[in-house]
Amino acid sequence: MNKKIACTIGTLMLLGFAWNCTTSKQVIKRDASGNVIVNPTPSPLFLSPKESMKTMLLPKGYKLQLVASEPMIKEPVAIVWDGNGRMYVAEMRTYMQDINGTGQRRPICRISRLEDENWDGVMDKQTVYIDSLVLPRMMLCVGDKLLVNETWSYNIWSYGDKNGDGVADEKTLVYKNDKEDTRNLEHQKSGLLWNLDNNIYVSCDPVRYRYQAGKLVADTMVNSPGGQWGIGNDDYGRLYFSNAGGEVPAMHFQINPVYGLLNMPNQYDNEFQAVWPIIATPDVQGGMNRLRPDTTLNHFTASCGQSIFRGDALPADVRGDLFICEPVGRLVRRAKVTNDNGRISLKNAYDKSEFIASADMNFRPVNSITGPDGNLYIVDMYRGIIQEATWTAEGSFLRPRILKKGLDKNIGRGRIYRVVHDGNKSGERPRLLDATAARLAGYLDHPNGWWRENAQKELIVRGDKTVVPLLKNIALGKESTIGSKTGALARIHALWTLEGLQALDKSDLYVALADADAQVRKTAVWISENYLRKNDEEVIAKLAALKNDASAEVQAQLASSLSLSTSPAAAQLANEVVAGSSNTALLKGVANSIEVNKNTKLFGSRLANMSAGDRNTILAGQEIYKQLCATCHGADGKGLAVGSSTTSAPPLANSDRMGGDSLTLIRILLHGLSGPIDGKTYPDVMAPFGATNDDQWVASVLSFIRYNFAKNSNFRRRWTPIVPVDAVKQERAKTRTSTAMWTLEELAKAPK
Repeated sequence: MNKKIACTIGTLMLLGFAWNCTTSKQVIKRDASGNVIVNPTPSPLFLSPKESMKTMLLPKGYKLQLVASEPMIKEPVAIVWDGNGRMYVAEMRTYMQDINGTGQRRPICRISRLEDENWDGVMDKQTVYIDSLVLPRMMLCVGDKLLVNETWSYNIWSYGDKNGDGVADEKTLVYKNDKEDTRNLEHQKSGLLWNLDNNIYVSCDPVRYRYQAGKLVADTMVNSPGGQWGIGNDDYGRLYFSNAGGEVPAMHFQINPVYGLLNMPNQYDNEFQAVWPIIATPDVQGGMNRLRPDTTLNHFTASCGQSIFRGDALPADVRGDLFICEPVGRLVRRAKVTNDNGRISLKNAYDKSEFIASADMNFRPVNSITGPDGNLYIVDMYRGIIQEATWTAEGSFLRPRILKKGLDKNIGRGRIYRVVHDGNKSGERPRLLDATAARLAGYLDHPNGWWRENAQKELIVRGDKTVVPLLKNIALGKESTIGSKTGALARIHALWTLEGLQALDKSDLYVALADADAQVRKTAVWISENYLRKNDEEVIAKLAALKNDASAEVQAQLASSLSLSTSPAAAQLANEVVAGSSNTALLKGVANSIEVNKNTKLFGSRLANMSAGDRNTILAGQEIYKQLCATCHGADGKGLAVGSSTTSAPPLANSDRMGGDSLTLIRILLHGLSGPIDGKTYPDVMAPFGATNDDQWVASVLSFIRYNFAKNSNFRRRWTPIVPVDAVKQERAKTRTSTAMWTLEELAKAPK
């Protein structure tokens, strides 16, 4: 007890000392025209929450309110609410506590539970819900349980609080996979998002889950969605991913990634990728190529924590907009989302400015989410270093700049804000965990998406089928519990709730297929997959009536869903949908994505004549590639191209390096690669992976990319794609003291 008090007093004294040493507060200056003057030499010293908020620019009418900060929470990375509005905060308390990332695996991180007892937006009560964790990264509330995943692990645990003291006293394994996740922590999964379709998605692994009888059941996807930190979803179940490593702020939102990966040309222009900070950006991994003449960040480089705003406490024109966090730029982007008959495009809501931009060097927004009160919440990790140790090592561009500014000293803090608007009031406090099933069904028509989504989830988790007749009335557009006709969103949620309860009859589905609202018809097509997987010919015949639907979204969903059936009639109908659609670009894009998925499924059959050892090496490399490398190089090895921009990384497919001497590839993977590649400059460097992965890992991924992407002519001569583990081991021993990345010129001259 005394030791804890002493530590607390010491911490407060240190905070006070650092604050008193801040001789000049961050002040936003403007020119005669009112434009912000970029601060070329921002102070690295930390600010109190009150002073930090003064450095943040928001559009007129919007302001930030502090929800929680240190010492209540430290190093927050994600938040979720249970059905009664209690907030759970994942705190990565060991993340980059020095420039080398020392001690990150120590089990001293935690999840705090915060309560706003008077519902004024400020947290009044805090308990340590779960202690002794290793960098908790995924959370999901299901009923009165909290599902949690930690870094370097695939296992997912359920925690409960039986005695109601705010501290978890019950722990159950709900998904078991004891294999260690050996990827860099920036490249591991995030999310655990319960989507409209009752599937639970993660950002970068080729898997999704269903919550059934208190357990998570995995459903393998063909390709990884390719995201990194965060997943967003809209009112209709469309998912939004973001990839910081590839500098892609938004991706794979045209179709659900279970059907394939589709990025349409010009889904946003190059101007969308430009960001507009209000201070200099010395700590960007991309180096000088990522800076404007005024030394501000010129392009997304750390996009993360994206979400679609679905609340009802901000102005109506914000609803459906995409918010993207950019912690290196100290800003948050607001993007307008346009749906042009099924084709989604994004545009910055402001001309050469951002929704939130801060002059505080330690403002590090890493997550955004719609809250139960209808406002937008921002998680600010508030720290000096935001990049993991792989990118701050000796010889890196970042290291001397971090040390010069003293950013490595700013640790152990964190803030949670909510964005509010003048004149808008927060919604009522939720009591979903205590509500009757009938009351929950009534919330399926709530104007705040958080309420609809959580009411659906709560009904399914309870498994109470006494509410089925009421749900059917809602789904079919009959009178609701509040005495008025139900809206399309209520019908959609009711249909998915019935699906989750396994209580949706074919007759109900057929009524929904003929609904006047296109989104309801799309939903019905989506739900029909339960029958399509069984090759139900009656359902396929009913779906044929929609092949010329006026909505391209319905047609795209129809082609996508039919691909899950092995029935010749389903394949024929899918071909007719694509061939007959006037929305050529979208439907052909969907068809191509499905074809790539099918080809990937056939991958294993090509390995039949290999030895078991070589086959296992390539299959292990395939898993690594799908989860990590494809986020930049693309599932097809052609480089991930988004919109009209260049690819985020060099293409691997048919590259001469894939079929050449494997030593060059070993050197690149062990120590990284920088500079132009084949005459082109790419957004970022190829990071070194030797320090964080063993020889077998390196050999496996290189064997896969050689096998999958080398020119076919290589296989017609005496050539093997397999990279020997011993070759990796020998090269590692020769270059163990090297800290510099290779360039292609150096590799060409290096002795073999």
